[in-house]
Amino acid sequence: MNGTICLNADVGELPGTGGRALDAGLLALVSRCNIACGGHAGDAGSMAATIALAQERDIGIGAHPAYPDRAGFGRRRLDIAPAALAAALATQVAALQAVAAARGATVRHLKPHGALYNVAATDLATARLVVAVAADAGIGQLLGPPGSAFAVAAADAGLGFIAEGFADRSYEADGSLTPRTLPGAVLASAAGVAAQALRIVRQGEVIARTGERLRLCVQTLCLHGDTPGALALAHGLREALAAAGIAVRAGG
Repeated sequence: MNGTICLNADVGELPGTGGRALDAGLLALVSRCNIACGGHAGDAGSMAATIALAQERDIGIGAHPAYPDRAGFGRRRLDIAPAALAAALATQVAALQAVAAARGATVRHLKPHGALYNVAATDLATARLVVAVAADAGIGQLLGPPGSAFAVAAADAGLGFIAEGFADRSYEADGSLTPRTLPGAVLASAAGVAAQALRIVRQGEVIARTGERLRLCVQTLCLHGDTPGALALAHGLREALAAAGIAVRAGG
């Protein structure tokens, strides 16, 4: 049983004062954050606000680049030339780094968003492209699925890899995340999120949507900021972890 776990949240994704208030609530509960940097969501204002909050709480700051697809929130796989994709991702990461540097902060990790995350998990060429963007930007850590092509590409490049699981998403029998088009892909109850997280942390396994028990050894758990009721789910998860004697730390 693990006595500690890193919690991370995808933030800077929702607009306006409501989005910033949600980010503030989540950043009070996690130990790392992944900040949208213009590909699927986010702008200079949201980046600056989330970085400031992360600095106040000593939370690890990460880039959350995506396919350049704001209309689809980065959740559609785009047919885009590798060079164009690399340029788009590099531009996103550089934008976040510039905002961070202006505040004396450092972007320490990178986690791809949405469809890019899923493609990099299985497609080695895409994984290597994302890893190269991180390496070129001087970012030494990557977050992604354990045992994935992304993990292999990070190791080949000599970069750190932080294996990630999901507290609020269901899994398929092959270890992939359930497509959001299927019912139950997103866990909506605090009890369900807490139960899955505790199983992952304490037993190193998750129950797939179809009932299979899957090994899942991770160093960090993600909560999505755009999940309905995300803040209540995060509070419930922290309470469940504390009750089980599991501390939250940055990790990796």
